[in-house]
Amino acid sequence: MDHITKYVGMDVSKEKIAVAVADSDSREGARYWGEIPHRIEDIRKLIGRLGDVKQLRVCYEAGPTGYLLERQLVSMGVACVVVAPSLIPKQPGNRVKTDRRDAQRLAELLRAGELTPVWVPGEEDEALRDLVRAREDAKEDLLRAKHRIGKFLLRRGIREPVGVRPWSAKYRVWLKGLKFDSSALQTTFDEYRLSIEEIESRIERLESEIHAQAQESKHAPVIKALQAFRGIKEIAAATIVAEVGSFLRFRSPRQVMGYSGVVPSEYSSGMAVRRGKITKTGNSHLRRIAVECAWSYRYPPAMSAAIKKRQEGVPANIQAIAWKAQIRLHKKYRHLILDKGKSAQVAITAVARELLGFLWAAACEVEKQKLRQANAA
Repeated sequence: MDHITKYVGMDVSKEKIAVAVADSDSREGARYWGEIPHRIEDIRKLIGRLGDVKQLRVCYEAGPTGYLLERQLVSMGVACVVVAPSLIPKQPGNRVKTDRRDAQRLAELLRAGELTPVWVPGEEDEALRDLVRAREDAKEDLLRAKHRIGKFLLRRGIREPVGVRPWSAKYRVWLKGLKFDSSALQTTFDEYRLSIEEIESRIERLESEIHAQAQESKHAPVIKALQAFRGIKEIAAATIVAEVGSFLRFRSPRQVMGYSGVVPSEYSSGMAVRRGKITKTGNSHLRRIAVECAWSYRYPPAMSAAIKKRQEGVPANIQAIAWKAQIRLHKKYRHLILDKGKSAQVAITAVARELLGFLWAAACEVEKQKLRQANAA
């Protein structure tokens, strides 16, 4: 990076961007450039004033503004990195935080090589991620809506008939037949019930689009391969792929585990080694789906009809990895529960951590094959 002469730190918010510049040939602190509106035309003017784009390296923190700024800068020929906020070195005792100081600090740390970049997804990757997260949001909305109607009935002293399971087909028929003397109560109840139906329709539309993406997008081969694993159907596979993006960007399965935040925390000094709860510092969506899928490995290894159907057309080496995962993960679960006396939640978290390693191995095989085919073409 000898050709780079200016390191630019940007503190980005919705309406404005604070800019600071650190010169590579100077030991002095970064100088504050000023604030500009967060608009593409003002960003272009800034880059033009800073000089040759080949001599610029820009950084900003990952945040709610997303990756649009990075894509805009890259389209101008500017090298840009998006950095992880939680991994930015902090000065002990520093009690003053302003946009100006943040921009200057970013520029200085970028020059020193002390910043950790995050992976920036492509537009198609980000679109799939938004899609699966929209479904996840809808599922949370559905749960809240069901809780609201349940609490409403509880306040009225109304209980479902004996033997009718909540939210079964019979339960829904019973709900539709409920009538209230008060028009206010009837309207409230009807709106609660209709809101559930609307959310369920939204989930169906989202899942239909996820199915289409799983069949047609560039991630389709990897999504298909991950469904060879026990407990991973199409929605789960699409979610995992959407959150990870490219598995080849991780050099080892441990990096995927760390990315999900399911690795144990550790505090070791001298001869003392202490490990605690999982860090939870990674991708929470990936961590949630991995733990959800891991519950299937409580049961002895088996090839059900559903798994066999999902494995149709999947390469034999991927099927072998999936079967090995069944054997190893079930054995690990039983060891932690029966031999170590761990709780089910702790055991499943450990199983989820190793499951991510198997998924990494399978996905990398598929992605490498795609690369070989692309190079051959």
